[in-house]
Amino acid sequence: MPLSTASQGETTRFTEASERFPVRWGFVSPYHLSSSRLPLPFVQPDPDLTSGSSAEALSEMPQTDGDVQAARADNRAGRSAAGLRNRPAPVSADVRLLGIATEHLARLGPKRVTVVAVAAEAGMTHANVYRYFPSKDALLDAVAGRWLRDIEAHLAGIADAPDPADDKIERLLTALATLQRDALASEPNLFAVHLDATVAARPIARRHRVRLRSLVERVVEEGMIAGTFSARDRERAIAYIFDASYRFTHPLAIQHDADVPRDLVEARFGAVIHAIQRVLRAGVL
Repeated sequence: MPLSTASQGETTRFTEASERFPVRWGFVSPYHLSSSRLPLPFVQPDPDLTSGSSAEALSEMPQTDGDVQAARADNRAGRSAAGLRNRPAPVSADVRLLGIATEHLARLGPKRVTVVAVAAEAGMTHANVYRYFPSKDALLDAVAGRWLRDIEAHLAGIADAPDPADDKIERLLTALATLQRDALASEPNLFAVHLDATVAARPIARRHRVRLRSLVERVVEEGMIAGTFSARDRERAIAYIFDASYRFTHPLAIQHDADVPRDLVEARFGAVIHAIQRVLRAGVL
């Protein structure tokens, strides 16, 4: 239908306005869409994005379908990497077995612990347990070994302290006796494994003995260098310390005194420690 003269004039004015202002408040003139001069996209860029960091950020945005897919893949990879970092490390089979054996030992005692029961709770065959621990004794010794390493770490802290050597000898021997007496009272089944391994001289007990000797040797050497100890023979001095303290630091002797009041045991051991200190200072050995 032909437009009236008024309608034609209105259309002309609207078209001219559209040519001057093609985009206003998100509106695009339908008459301007057919113009070959209109760049794509239709919406004019925000002036704020053409300068400074905003322009840099805009330039980094994905520009093609390939860029979009790559950005999405990077985001997924980043989320996957973050998930792997936050995921707890899986517990190894030998650590799981030690945890189960520790619980069985505390609840049942060393005689009633069986490799079959430990394996069943771990969800494996008993033959698989032997891949990690060649025998029941080896499994229980490994349980006791973790406790012994804690004791050794505590004693090493005493040996490394900046105290005089004679004070360190007293603290080291006292801690060795006290920690074992505490275990006898609170964890008798664990102490029983420690005692049995010591009496039988199994590898775990021999290694523990070597580490104890190393700590005592370190303190004695420190005392000799500082002039606190006047021992003439280091090896004889170390042997004397173990001989004199045996009655209070060996697990067999500790079990023997289980019913003796603790304050009486501590008083007796204190007198022995003072005797050890006097001998080391006097240079008798």
